Amino acid sequence: MTGGVTVRAVSSWRDRRQFQRLPWAIYAGDPNWVPPILSQERHLLGWPDWRGKRHPFFENAEMVTLLAERDGKVVGRVAVFVNDIHNRTYAEKIGFFGFFECVDNLEVARVLFDAGRHWLAARGMTAWRGPVSPSLNYTCGLLVEGFSTPPVFLMTYNPPYYETLINACGFIKSQDLYAYDMDVALLEKLAARYKPAVMSALDGRGLTVRPFDPSRFDEEISCYLDLYNSALEGTWGFTPLQPGEVKQIAADLRHIIAPEFAAFAMVNGKAVGAVLALLDYNQIIRTINGRLFPFGLFKLMWGRKRIDVARGMAMTMLPGYQQSGLSVVLIDHLVEAAKPWGLKSWEFSWVLESNKSSRGTLERAGTKRSKVYRIYDQTL
Repeated sequence: MTGGVTVRAVSSWRDRRQFQRLPWAIYAGDPNWVPPILSQERHLLGWPDWRGKRHPFFENAEMVTLLAERDGKVVGRVAVFVNDIHNRTYAEKIGFFGFFECVDNLEVARVLFDAGRHWLAARGMTAWRGPVSPSLNYTCGLLVEGFSTPPVFLMTYNPPYYETLINACGFIKSQDLYAYDMDVALLEKLAARYKPAVMSALDGRGLTVRPFDPSRFDEEISCYLDLYNSALEGTWGFTPLQPGEVKQIAADLRHIIAPEFAAFAMVNGKAVGAVLALLDYNQIIRTINGRLFPFGLFKLMWGRKRIDVARGMAMTMLPGYQQSGLSVVLIDHLVEAAKPWGLKSWEFSWVLESNKSSRGTLERAGTKRSKVYRIYDQTL
């Protein structure tokens, strides 16, 4: 106990409920906050689902979830974990934190992070990084710029004072992640301008663009995620998705992908690149208060034709094709696919600060950097 603040590990159903419900108190009255989908969050926290199964991420990770209390009231939370895949990939002993929420009180934040540090030190870790929930392949980053608008689907949001708390607890910036906005009309104009030159340069190389085939959903998602793993190898902080995670992500995406928003770049019959965009389901999730069942999933499916923003999540290209111009061809596919949906704008997120090539392409195209998310490090 420090200053009347106590920290304990989540151990019961009631603790889990308190952990998940804290954001409703933190964000009360905030018009830009989007509640998490509670069932999805429980799974990403490593808690067993109704079948007793845990998220496959935890086949290679260990996690503790912590609650901070003051005067009998929950005032903070954090999840702390060790990702074995990361540490084997980078030959490091680094832990992580995520799912951080806290009242505007430095003492509460300090006690929470002290407890997390002790847990990691007991497991031989020498540093930690976050927020990632639970890795860079899922939701990550602390919002530090761009508080005036809600986040798009699967991006994070937090009060501005979180940056002050985390800095005061001794964390330092490791990497920023950027989000870019682009008007639909501008994207159409750019695709029309550059596609002819790209197609001319690629003439004779057996280039085709193959739409996503929903009748082969699992195979298509596996193909996309294989490209994702190959394309991002060597990128800052990246750890490859494991086979169980690939299957889980395929299951999670089954009901939310609009097939028009995914495609593959094929060269001589081989998939060498892919694009994936998702509708901004946050526009509907805000109305279901975190619950998919019994009616939330129906609302998502019924209401998605009214969504007017899409998130360009990932443009993946195998090494050797990343400077080929194929991305322009895939973007052109997205432009055409989006027309029947009546979208107004796109958000491209996220892009690493250190990824100067992708940043330069987006910024030269006239996009507006709309949000900045930060990843922090700290030596234990």
